Amino acid sequence: MVFFLLFLVASALTPRTLLAQGCVAVRPMSCNSGAHSNQLGLLTKGEWQVSGTYQYYKSFRHFRGDVEEHERIELGTQVENIAHSLDISLTTAITDRFSLTINVPYLNYDRSSLYEHYGNSTNRNPDQLRFHTNSSGIGDMRLTASYWLINPHKENLNGNIAAGLGLKFPTGNANVQGEFHKLTEDGMDTIITKPVDQSIQLGDGGWGFSAELQGFWKVFNRGWLYFTGYYLFNPESVNGTLSRGYLDGVNPIIAYHSIVDQYAASIGLNYGLAPKAGLSVSLGGRIEGIPSHDVFGDSNGYRRPGMIVSLEPGLSYMYRHLNLNFNMPIALYRNRTKSVYDMSDPSGERHGDAAFADVLYRVSLVYRFGGKFEQGQLPILN
Repeated sequence: MVFFLLFLVASALTPRTLLAQGCVAVRPMSCNSGAHSNQLGLLTKGEWQVSGTYQYYKSFRHFRGDVEEHERIELGTQVENIAHSLDISLTTAITDRFSLTINVPYLNYDRSSLYEHYGNSTNRNPDQLRFHTNSSGIGDMRLTASYWLINPHKENLNGNIAAGLGLKFPTGNANVQGEFHKLTEDGMDTIITKPVDQSIQLGDGGWGFSAELQGFWKVFNRGWLYFTGYYLFNPESVNGTLSRGYLDGVNPIIAYHSIVDQYAASIGLNYGLAPKAGLSVSLGGRIEGIPSHDVFGDSNGYRRPGMIVSLEPGLSYMYRHLNLNFNMPIALYRNRTKSVYDMSDPSGERHGDAAFADVLYRVSLVYRFGGKFEQGQLPILN
C-alpha cells in the first residue's frame, strides 16, 4: 500500500497529460493492453496489483466514411487533437479466480482548429486563425469484477479465459467550457465561452456498465495466443452539454451530446524472445470505435461514430514483481461511419467527417505484491 500511495503521488506530479482516437471520442481502456497476453492477471488470493498505463496520440487526418480528405491538410484546415492519458488501476484478488479492479484515468487534451473560431476560410493566413481549447482532469472511473473460467491450479494449464462485468461512474466533467474566437459584424475579435468539442470532454455524463473478456492460450513452445474484448453499454440518451448547432434544411437544430456506447477488441501472439531475461515480443490486431446506435436506450444527440483497425506490435520486459509493456497500435483502416443524424437525410448524401491518428503510443508499468507470487508461474517464461 505504501508503494501504491507513492505511485499515486508521483502520478499527480506528472506533467499534465490522455486517449481517444481523434474526433471519434473513444475513451481510455486499460483492460485492452498487451499485458493480458500472459498470466499477469492470474493473482493468488490476497495478492494485489497496481498498474499505470500512459497513452499518447495526435489526430489530424480527416475521413468521411473510409475516404481520407487529403485537401484538409493541404489547405491547413485540419483539426488537431493532441491527447495524453494516465490510467491508474488497482486490483485485489478476493480468491484465486475472482478479483476486483478500480480504474482512475487522468486525461489531458489540446485541440486546435479553424472552423470552431473564425471558420475554414482560405483567404486568411491559417497560422493566424488556429486557436486552442483544452481540458484536463479525472475521467470516468470504472469498477470491474473478473472471474477466471478455468481453475488456475489445474495441472498442465495451457491457458485461461476471464469474464468480467464492470460499472462506469460519471466522474469525468462532461461539460468543460472553453474560449472561442468570433468576429463581430464590424470585424472586431470577440471571445465567447461554450462547451469544448465532444472529443475532448473528460467524461460522457452517464452511468454505464461493461462486459469484458480476456484470455491467453499456449499454441507452441514460447508462443501464446492472447485476446481481449470490451463493450461499454451506455443506456442513457444524452447529457446536459449543448453541441454546436447544425442545420436540417433551413431550420437550426441544437443537440445535446449523446452518451455513446464504446467497444474494443484485440487478438495476437506473444512470443518469449529471451525467457531467462524476461523479454517477450507480441504482434496482434486491434479494433475500437463508437457505434452509430447504442445497444440499449435511444441514440439521440450529437455523436461522431467511427472505427479504427490497427496493427499492434509490442514489447514486454518482466523482472520478478515488475512488468513493463510498450505497445504501438498503427492505424490500417479508419472509417467515420454515419450517425443517426446523417442517416435522417432523405437524400442519403449527408455524411459528417472526423479526424483520426496514424499511431498511438502506450506504455504500462505493472507491479504486484502480497500473496504467494512466484515468477516461474508466468507461462511466457516457460
